[in-house]
Amino acid sequence: MKKIFGLLLVISVLVSCKDAQKENTEQTTENTEEVAEATYVPFGAKIEADNAIDAAKMKETFEALPVGDSLNTKLTATVNSVCQTKGCWMKLDLGNDQEVMVRFKDYGFFMPKNIAGKEVIVDGLAFVDEMSVQDLKHYAEDAGKSEDEIAAITEPKKTYSFVADGVLLVEK
Repeated sequence: MKKIFGLLLVISVLVSCKDAQKENTEQTTENTEEVAEATYVPFGAKIEADNAIDAAKMKETFEALPVGDSLNTKLTATVNSVCQTKGCWMKLDLGNDQEVMVRFKDYGFFMPKNIAGKEVIVDGLAFVDEMSVQDLKHYAEDAGKSEDEIAAITEPKKTYSFVADGVLLVEK
């Protein structure tokens, strides 16, 4: 009788340990998946992903900002295009065919040229600018626009601009 009782005790201990280990493994797998969803590749100065405003709210902020005024902010948006020469600028989608031109502080870092369609978080200085015809043509050339498209640029344009200290490229 003592042997049977001892055997049952050992079996129950093994079974309960196995279930606890399985439950612990499942929790670890779930936590790893959550962390994997929020992975970032940093560029430039070290920044945090928290407190970034979305593109639609930033568009409203730009509309209310007078030319020449600036605002320190953090923005999350989708990349529309990147300089195909060096990666020295990118344009982010604000919605309704509006974009913000992002350059990098002190020309200190560049972005990969193949990130169009990916989400980024940029931290830095937002401002409204009036871009000259010469600059507009230069950026159109960098973006790989045709000669006809470049020649069609004849007037300065009010633009939304951003000088980023740091960028986080969202990797999902």
